[in-house]
Amino acid sequence: MQINSLIDEIHEMNLAYLLLAQRLINEDRVTAKFRLKIDDEMADLLQELNARQLTRLSRVNQLLCHFGHDSAEQLRQLTHNPREQGLTQFHASLLMASRSAASTATEQ
Repeated sequence: MQINSLIDEIHEMNLAYLLLAQRLINEDRVTAKFRLKIDDEMADLLQELNARQLTRLSRVNQLLCHFGHDSAEQLRQLTHNPREQGLTQFHASLLMASRSAASTATEQ
């Protein structure tokens, strides 16, 4: 029974993630690509999915979203940040941007 409940929650999470991704892409494509860590081809595909396709994709038994950090150390830097509360989001943005820039550099 618990396994089925977890699978149902994964399906719900996937659908919520896909709907959010589509909304982000429709509202601000450049920012969405940065935040979702996707390329133009993936953005086009996500944007074109209809409700039936979104639902079908959300029903896979694996999470479609993933952590945007390559290592536990990056996550640790965010969760154990001694900086002022007002700088936490800025620090997180810098860490995420550095990961995105590093990924882009290695792909080229």
